[in-house]
Amino acid sequence: MDSSPIPYMARTRAWYLALGYDNPYVWAHYADVPFAPLKKPLAKSRVAIVTTAAPFQPGKGEQGPGAPYNAAVKFYRVYTGDTARDHDLRIAHVGIDRKHADLADSGCWFPLPALRRAVAAGRVGELAPRFFGAPTNRSQRHTLEVDAPEIVAGCLVDGVDAVLLVPNCPICHQTLSLVARRLEAAGIATVVLGAAKDIVEHAGVPRLLFSDFPLGNAAGKPRDAASQAQTLELALRLLESAPAPRTTVQSPQRWSAGSDWKLDYANPGRLSAEELARRRAEAEAVRVEARALRVATLGSDPEEALPRHKQGNPA
Repeated sequence: MDSSPIPYMARTRAWYLALGYDNPYVWAHYADVPFAPLKKPLAKSRVAIVTTAAPFQPGKGEQGPGAPYNAAVKFYRVYTGDTARDHDLRIAHVGIDRKHADLADSGCWFPLPALRRAVAAGRVGELAPRFFGAPTNRSQRHTLEVDAPEIVAGCLVDGVDAVLLVPNCPICHQTLSLVARRLEAAGIATVVLGAAKDIVEHAGVPRLLFSDFPLGNAAGKPRDAASQAQTLELALRLLESAPAPRTTVQSPQRWSAGSDWKLDYANPGRLSAEELARRRAEAEAVRVEARALRVATLGSDPEEALPRHKQGNPA
């Protein structure tokens, strides 16, 4: 069994080169990492969630199990939700592992139910009154100058002591790494629950709980309450025990007995020339649709302001 994590940065580069995009994306990288120790015992702490999942939008196409990439349901502004209510958040809009991930159980990517149970058990003091949805932008500048400050300001207003950040696609992992860095700089302890180890560690975060699962399952296995509870507990322990920034803990859970699933994600070697051509046309159509939505939402396209070396592919 191959125990090494998927190299998502290299795999994504090869994938988009195979699709004909010859300007690879430059991922965020920082040498220095801010670090905010947890200021209170978790049993007295207020904990928030930051997600990249999108609220279900009826009338905007397929968004459930088996759904293809759906650019129409992506969001480009920070949103919030009341943690006292249940929410229908989905990840059909992101580059997750559609062959191996399960899109039916939102507990895999949005651990609000598990966190509620931790509060009820006294493991965590209380839930923050709201969670935050972070837009997935390739524009690192927009994330750092617009989205991250808004999330930090909201967490400060809500009196948050610690934040769980749960990304899904490759760019989601970069986005929430940048948000985590800003939260830590503001004195709020964070832990990223991620499945793309290389992207998060390359960006540089204080704490990463790495689950060697297909993208879209960073909070645990589908329809497996024990897996989701253990994943959350590992993240909480990491909040309590990390001695310094860049502390990574790997979950002992295995996705399956074999590792063939790691070979399927964004692997052009497993596709015919005809299928690659179809994927290229599909990616280009999605790129055009996503740009139109960004402009309609923000009034301009922040990705057009990217330096050419950071524009790269439409990952």
